[in-house]
Amino acid sequence: MHAFIQTIHRLKQLPILVASVALFILMVMTFFDVVLRSVFNAPIEAATELTRILMAILVFSVLPIMSAGPHHIAVDLTDPIFHRLRLSRVRDGLIYIISGLLLYLPVQRVWVLAERWRDYGDVTEYLNIPQFYVGWFIAASVGLTAVVMIVVGLMTLFAPHLLETNE
Repeated sequence: MHAFIQTIHRLKQLPILVASVALFILMVMTFFDVVLRSVFNAPIEAATELTRILMAILVFSVLPIMSAGPHHIAVDLTDPIFHRLRLSRVRDGLIYIISGLLLYLPVQRVWVLAERWRDYGDVTEYLNIPQFYVGWFIAASVGLTAVVMIVVGLMTLFAPHLLETNE
């Protein structure tokens, strides 16, 4: 089981690497766009569409990782009640599972939209990048996030000791 946990921790690095590369490309492109626009009055024409694509990659590639950990915004109005009743773990596990199940709706809707873009042959304005690839990426990332949240919820309920890792 320890080897499985180690493999999961190594796999977590891939989406972080993808997001880091997207952020770096976005940063370099923005720098050159500003310089070209200001100095030579010649902006990068495709900067807007590349920014949209790179932002989607940046946000949705790390969504499963951020959703797996305790990185959520939380309002702790009921924490004293649940803590006193020793139900915090049950509450957290159920919230993870319900949230993961609810993600089916956005996955299904984004997939339908991506297929519509593919059927219509929608491409970006300047670079002619097929838009359905971005839709598929978003749907896959949100789908993976749903699976991760359900697994974390089940682990929170039935095997909380497996979630306690020192990173």
